[in-house]
Amino acid sequence: MDALDLARWQFGVTTVYHFLFVPLTIGLGVYVAGLQTAWHLTGKEHYLRLTKFFGKLFLINFAMGVVTGIVQEFQFGMNWSEYSTFVGDVFGAPLALEALLAFFLESTFLGLWIFGWDRLPRRIHLACLWAAVIGSNLSAYFILAANAWMKHPVGYEVVDGRARMTDLWAVLTNSTALAQVPHVVAASFVVAGGFVIAVAGYRILRERGLAVRPGRRNAPAVQDATVPMRRLPDMWRTSLRAALVMTAIAGAVVAGSGDLSGQLLREQQPMKLAAAEGLRHDTAGAPFSIAPGVEVPGLLSLLAAHDPGATVQGVDDIQARYEKAFGPADYIPNLPVVFWSFRVMIGFGMATVGLSVLGLWLTRRRRRGGTAKPVPGWFARLCVLALPLPAVAIISGWLLSEIGRQPWTVQGELMTAASVSPGVSLGEVAITLAVFTVLYGVLAVAEGVLLVRHVKAGPEVPPIESAPAGAAPARPDDARLTPTLMY
Repeated sequence: MDALDLARWQFGVTTVYHFLFVPLTIGLGVYVAGLQTAWHLTGKEHYLRLTKFFGKLFLINFAMGVVTGIVQEFQFGMNWSEYSTFVGDVFGAPLALEALLAFFLESTFLGLWIFGWDRLPRRIHLACLWAAVIGSNLSAYFILAANAWMKHPVGYEVVDGRARMTDLWAVLTNSTALAQVPHVVAASFVVAGGFVIAVAGYRILRERGLAVRPGRRNAPAVQDATVPMRRLPDMWRTSLRAALVMTAIAGAVVAGSGDLSGQLLREQQPMKLAAAEGLRHDTAGAPFSIAPGVEVPGLLSLLAAHDPGATVQGVDDIQARYEKAFGPADYIPNLPVVFWSFRVMIGFGMATVGLSVLGLWLTRRRRRGGTAKPVPGWFARLCVLALPLPAVAIISGWLLSEIGRQPWTVQGELMTAASVSPGVSLGEVAITLAVFTVLYGVLAVAEGVLLVRHVKAGPEVPPIESAPAGAAPARPDDARLTPTLMY
């Protein structure tokens, strides 16, 4: 093992860890903004309580994402200086836009939202959150546009061994980026939806005095005497339904944008497409392997070209062509990792979306104007147990995307072996990798403790003002609470 191998491990480990927080931040921010919008429009108390409850989870995750993301920038200069030298003139623009426009928009207005609960008018306060959410999505766009350029470089020329941008608009509207952005952002909504579904399922079980595992019971939750127990499951049912709808819609967008990405792979990154299927030779009417030995004839050609008889290139034949075009080298990525990452991404993603569709059916109203069906206990348990599925799916998709384009850091221009810093030794990379691993382990424990503690505690029960003597007690449904500083 040399410095290159460890540098790749280090970047992979830190990026996967960081990527756990990014999609949850993107999707959960929109979800919380939707809850606050519903409270602003209806004035219903349970929307406010849900906004503050999931808002805290959003902020915990956002803070962790910022901390872990900073490390990525340092690695470009420390471990990958040759790569930074080559792409710096191209990456400078989208990364500057991400930092100066998107991140400052996000962080500034998020700060106003955090500290503005009892200081800003309701509309202005709500607008601050939406501005922060827009900033998060803009940040994702600029980062993904830069990443897409590495897979399909456009709008540049190579001068003195460096890529120099000639067309910023071409970089930002790269066909790969236009397919990748909706795919990743929609997948982020699936991740956030799966997270909310699991939290709502847990709270429903807890308020009913049930445990996640059948046959065990939790201690009854302590409730304010003025708030009937029946309202809490209704509130969690509302949050569950909203997350189920978000996940189902986002899943459809993921499928559609994934279909477009598959067609682009056939043209721009044929080796990645062939590796994802394990296809060794050019094949007309290429089959798709659901698992080793289980094939659907013509399906890969149909997915890649919308033509069941189209020819899909194979890894061995592509290897021969690349050797003629770029010189002798091993151009085949890690086939088992790419093959299984593709199937885990599809399988776990479909399972999450399938869970959301099932949940919408189980919790539908019996008839128009009729009572809503309660959430079955077994389904609430299933929601909790399914928590890891969307996160594993999106991480597998990232592995497919990044490992599948090896040995290139910039497709057709710069190889990974030529991208590493020449002055960094194996020992130096090993030390930083060990430090990052320990540090991220501590942060993971802290993140987990904070999230679990907050989810178990549940939302704070707001005080109900005492009614005048002789008057009927105020019902929680009639409460119109003024927002208070919660964070």
